[in-house]
Amino acid sequence: MRLILLGGPGSGKGTQGAVLAQKFSIPTISTGDLFRKNIADNTPLGQKVKQYTDQGALVPDAVVLDMVFDRLVQPDCAAGYLLDGFPRTIPQAEALTKWLSEKNAAIDHVVLIDVDDEVIVDRLSSRRTCESCGAIVSVKFSPPKKEGVCDLCGGKLVQRADDNPGTVRDRLQVYHKNTEPLIAYYRQQGLLRAVDGSASPELVTKAILAAVGAKS
Repeated sequence: MRLILLGGPGSGKGTQGAVLAQKFSIPTISTGDLFRKNIADNTPLGQKVKQYTDQGALVPDAVVLDMVFDRLVQPDCAAGYLLDGFPRTIPQAEALTKWLSEKNAAIDHVVLIDVDDEVIVDRLSSRRTCESCGAIVSVKFSPPKKEGVCDLCGGKLVQRADDNPGTVRDRLQVYHKNTEPLIAYYRQQGLLRAVDGSASPELVTKAILAAVGAKS
């Protein structure tokens, strides 16, 4: 099973990706994780990425693609994989399609976790992260027993800069501009499977499994 997960920030891609990866026994591959691992391992690709990230610049598509394609030929990807956060743009998607075609392979399904912008802003701006253990809680949907205090370790709960409402709206604008065009791209190929991401995580998982023709 080769899957791509699409959706805006806060749509639940991370949560659903973990469930699906376990369900199908396939690795989850995200460019963020690949960047961090290659930088930590000081690989030639990692050195290239670090040059750009240290300058606050975007990593060019050529470097991103080399890193992703290098990962997709590893043995654990032989039975499939789940791509989260890649491709982000039409050129990246076209490059992936071409690369797979050359290997007589193709993406099976592209799952869009569709969530209204205002729901995402509400969802993310209510998130708090524990400074000590990194746990994430929602003060609106699953509030801690004591305000501002982590139930797990007693650490201080803070709002990350990324979860500030203004920042969330900025991130959504970037998503709409750069990544949303992928919806039409994959719909035209007959690969898109859209599910309502505003439901509970369990219901979203069931909807995704039904959409890709798998049993719950």
